[in-house]
Amino acid sequence: MSKNRKVIITCAVTGAIHTPTMSPHLPVTAKEIEEAAVGAIEAGASIVHLHARDPVDGRPSQQADLFREFVGNIKQRCDGVINLTTGGSPAMTIEERLQPALQLKPEVASLNMGSMNFGLHPLLGKYKEFKYDWEPTYLEATRDMVFRNTFKDIEYILSSCADNGTRFEFECYDTSHLYNLAHFVDRKLVQGPLFVQTVFGILGGIGTHPDDVAHMKRTADRLFGDQFVWSVLGAGRQQMPIAATSAAMGGNVRVGLEDSLWDGPGQLAKSNADQVRRVRAILEGLSLQVATPAEARSILALKGGDNVGF
Repeated sequence: MSKNRKVIITCAVTGAIHTPTMSPHLPVTAKEIEEAAVGAIEAGASIVHLHARDPVDGRPSQQADLFREFVGNIKQRCDGVINLTTGGSPAMTIEERLQPALQLKPEVASLNMGSMNFGLHPLLGKYKEFKYDWEPTYLEATRDMVFRNTFKDIEYILSSCADNGTRFEFECYDTSHLYNLAHFVDRKLVQGPLFVQTVFGILGGIGTHPDDVAHMKRTADRLFGDQFVWSVLGAGRQQMPIAATSAAMGGNVRVGLEDSLWDGPGQLAKSNADQVRRVRAILEGLSLQVATPAEARSILALKGGDNVGF
């Protein structure tokens, strides 16, 4: 491992997994998402991965107009790379999920690389009451729901955004998703450097054991050689252990309240920036350097913030 390598920190500031009842610090409104994103960049993240929420009740939304309320302001206030989700939530259609990336043409957009069970229903047992009626219904629905990402769906997103110059954060929740990505590489529908985000600890995907992390890395190495940039995210309390494991193996890291609400045992993170600072301390404790936004753009061969649609 080169002692001079730069580690990219991505921060996913709100997501579609957690609901407002679970933390008073979860960003919901456009202003809260904006402040969370800018704070994460100032703390050391080079990329912010963004979802939107209904400002009234906090439910996930893929309305492009809601994204417009914060992406331009984030761009004006900092030089961070803005990454927009095409995942949305498992309850949305692929057409709904695509709209923000299609219309706003970001430097990076996420792309889920396979259909899967995506179980959030165990969270129901952790709360006696919910702030909004939609929350328990939303969580319970994942007991009998497949998060659909078929080959046709993936090709639809790739082809729809082909003229945008947008590159993708390929989210892989199991080894089969890496093979799905290799299929699209073979078809020349995607080209390196591939930004491969391996995801650990979602019920329905691969687990969080160090052997799981090593297995995903070995598989990606075999499939993509030196044509990919590897990053990891760990769900829940495994966020920082997984990040440390990845960093020691030469990987990049993702943190944020989308993936975990915690900043230590039994302690809710008060901000996304808190998690960025914590993972940055881990990286620097390993004598690793954190990438700036400009360095992340170079590593990932991005088009630059002047070439987006906002």
